[in-house]
Amino acid sequence: METEIVETSTFLGFWPLLLILVALSMLLFPVLAIISILKNDFKGNDKLIWILVALLLPFFGSMLYFIIGRPKRIKN
Repeated sequence: METEIVETSTFLGFWPLLLILVALSMLLFPVLAIISILKNDFKGNDKLIWILVALLLPFFGSMLYFIIGRPKRIKN
């Protein structure tokens, strides 16, 4: 009975890179969103609400801000 050795070095090298990219995006997007929120003006309490959304839902909240909230900011 022969066993076949499968080359897994390239497959195993993919996962750490993917994990680093995911971790970086989980940190980078909320920071960019919060910076953008703090630099711009919003109506009423929208600024506070967007900061809470970006902090409590780091990745999805930041994506929501860039898709929905950013166009609603008050342009100076």
